Amino acid sequence: MILNYIRLSFRNLLRDSVYSVINIGGLALGIAASIMLMLWVQQELSYDTFHSKGDRIYKVNAKFENNGTILTWPVTPAPIAVFGKQSIPAIEEAVRISDYYGTALFTYGNKKIVEDRPKAYVDNNFFNVFDVRLLKGNSENPFPDTRSVILSSSVAKKVFNTEDAVGKVFKLNDKDDYTVVGIMEDFPKNSSLQYAILFPFEILIKEYNANEYWKTLESDWGNYNYQTFLLLNDGASADSVAQQLTDIHHKNQKESESLTYITQPLAKLHLYGADLSEEGIQTVRIFFIIALAILLIACINYINLATARATKRAKEVGVRKTVGADRARLIVQFLSESAIISVLALLLSLVLIQLAIPFYNALSGKMLSFTLTDTTVASLVVGSLLLTWLISGLYPALVLSAFKPMEVIRGKLTISGGNSTFRKILVVTQFSLSIVIIICTLVVGKQLDFIQSKKLGFNKENTFTFGLRGKMYKDFKTIRNELLKNPAIEQISIANQNVLTIENTTGDTNWDGKQEGQEFMVHGMSIDEHFMQGMGMEIVQGEGFTGAISDSAKYILNETAVREAGIEDPIGKSFTLWGTKGTIAGVVKDFHHRSIRKKIEPTVFLYRPDWLWLVYVKTNGMQNQEAVAAAQSIWKQYNPAYPFEYKFLDDAYDNMYDNEQRMGKLFTGFSAIAICISCLGLFGLATFTAAQRVKEIGIRKVMGASISQIIILLSKDFLILVIVAFAIAAPASWYMMEKWLGDFAYRTAIPWQAFTVAGVVVVALALVTMSFQTIKAALGNPVDSLRSE
Repeated sequence: MILNYIRLSFRNLLRDSVYSVINIGGLALGIAASIMLMLWVQQELSYDTFHSKGDRIYKVNAKFENNGTILTWPVTPAPIAVFGKQSIPAIEEAVRISDYYGTALFTYGNKKIVEDRPKAYVDNNFFNVFDVRLLKGNSENPFPDTRSVILSSSVAKKVFNTEDAVGKVFKLNDKDDYTVVGIMEDFPKNSSLQYAILFPFEILIKEYNANEYWKTLESDWGNYNYQTFLLLNDGASADSVAQQLTDIHHKNQKESESLTYITQPLAKLHLYGADLSEEGIQTVRIFFIIALAILLIACINYINLATARATKRAKEVGVRKTVGADRARLIVQFLSESAIISVLALLLSLVLIQLAIPFYNALSGKMLSFTLTDTTVASLVVGSLLLTWLISGLYPALVLSAFKPMEVIRGKLTISGGNSTFRKILVVTQFSLSIVIIICTLVVGKQLDFIQSKKLGFNKENTFTFGLRGKMYKDFKTIRNELLKNPAIEQISIANQNVLTIENTTGDTNWDGKQEGQEFMVHGMSIDEHFMQGMGMEIVQGEGFTGAISDSAKYILNETAVREAGIEDPIGKSFTLWGTKGTIAGVVKDFHHRSIRKKIEPTVFLYRPDWLWLVYVKTNGMQNQEAVAAAQSIWKQYNPAYPFEYKFLDDAYDNMYDNEQRMGKLFTGFSAIAICISCLGLFGLATFTAAQRVKEIGIRKVMGASISQIIILLSKDFLILVIVAFAIAAPASWYMMEKWLGDFAYRTAIPWQAFTVAGVVVVALALVTMSFQTIKAALGNPVDSLRSE
């Protein structure tokens, strides 16, 4: 019997091939789009889930509150891990991580290889906390000395042409010899930590202490530059541990009452901010909703097309019931037909996914794979098939199987008002979802435009950076003078960090008028006397650096730092940073030195010529490549073995918002898919309505109704449905975008034009979609429609 149902189903599909193609194509497009979106969602949610102790691993972040302003940083001082492990029984392990900045030059024999993948300094217990498999080496004591290094298997193959590299010695950056003591697996793609090379944290301790600063690294409670991860005992309270860490810090550093430590679960490292704000999870939720919405739109499209064909299938149902078929058998038959369509649509969707996945990866910035042997992929495919089959097949099967045979055979078939209302609800649902996606797309685009046009407080255009290396440090003045001879270059300055992402942070500050318990965190950046002029920064009080030796005892604060410290008439006032006392020479107008998701934070500029390494080259804007070539030429004279690496600031700024830009493009693509499928559903309902009202149209034409009146008659109800859909979608999309924009400290207002454009676009598309059937019905011969009466 099943084979008979299958044979009948294929016969019906071939008999009405146009509808079959539309049904299968619409479902295939919807299934493909929803599966690709769910692959993205699944990968985002899978980050850091592979660690066996993941539910006990927490990251320690520092939260500061001063005068109502709250800042949370994902870093801590180095000693908190040591003191915490010694003092808090609930802490099983405490591991510190510090990123290694810059490229690494490996010299092995006659071979020189540059490695620019992420590198880090880690504590010896790193492998006791994180599930990164050490293929070769001792996980209990991975770094026997400070000249040890652990490489990922891919780096080992690149440098030594083999994973069996333990014991091999290489020279790093033409300076020190290092011995490979371990080979680790490459970090999984879904890991928040992504390191190709690991160095012992002891190197940092040794180098820091050798500089003879006023404190050793492990007694410097104001140097916030290190990530701290904790492995807690089973059942331990993370909040309690955070409070104990806070108490330890307050005990060891006076006037640190504004500091509170918070713990961030490892599972929330990727999609949440350091303050546990929902930075990334909002986007995941939106894309999950869009995936379900597109699949639902495709199923609704199928339902409407199936019910639009009901009058054509009615006599078939009547005959089958007359010869003895009961309703259950008819339901099975129509569900079989739906299952075949769903399977065919799924097969087509698999082809579409395979064709689209490379473009989708390029657009989304992911490396998603689509392999049916993968359990996650297989689950998505099977789930999509079952969901599509049940949603799209059940209602049409119930409607068609309910027809009364005598009414059908006599041509007296009527479709109940309840069913008609349900179909209209489906269309409203379709277009509501589509309008939401369109409005969200427009708002995301508006925010991206806002980001691009936002005044940062400095000029990022036509400026590129490159780092000094080797003998370039002591020859920088000569290099600068040589480059300035090139007419393509207008200004050259040097600093110790990228102005877009100032990383150095400290709470070691003091100033005239500081009150007991008053403390705030500042970003510290060392610059030369040309930096502020070259970057177009505005000094609002006092003066900038002049290059004099006395500048080493001067500081320039941004407006936020002055305001947070509560300093009135700051010029000439005493200010201490990192144990060095000086005076405030100037105040610079606030500028954005981090993502505009974050508020502008206190920043202090200092003059330390020995710290400077990152060169800023300002071009004339018309000869950028000539300026780059000039810098590259000098670089090659000093570092022939290293590639010349440079970055334009405007490109770096755009990269900061790469996720938002990709999100906007994905929104655009999937909104187009949603609208396309929705229009197919509207076409189905227009067909159904025209068929249902064919006699009414005939009578009206006989009574003198014009073609335009008939078109208005048939279109009016559909436009009302679209307007109702808009009324539902507008507040829903406003709520979603308010939540998303809430993650930005600086944001655009939701433009009313987004709602207007979405409404006009949907109405226009609806009219175009309906016009084919309404015009066809209006032009029909009334004699044909009334002949059966």
